[in-house]
Amino acid sequence: MSRAFIKEGDDQWLEDIAPTLHALVSFLTRENNGIRVYETGTHKADDGSEVVTMSNGLSYSKASGRWKVI
Repeated sequence: MSRAFIKEGDDQWLEDIAPTLHALVSFLTRENNGIRVYETGTHKADDGSEVVTMSNGLSYSKASGRWKVI
């Protein structure tokens, strides 16, 4: 198989990005083919962690300095 269209280092996972809202927005926008994803709200979870709801319909929280989908 040809590797002409494969770029090494392009793959990035949600857990790999910085634990900032700006980094989350940038990552989700890239994953959404450049269509901007933005924060639509925040609330506290039962365990006290902050949950961020995004315009893509998913909610995210940080655990041990890494983003995860709730």
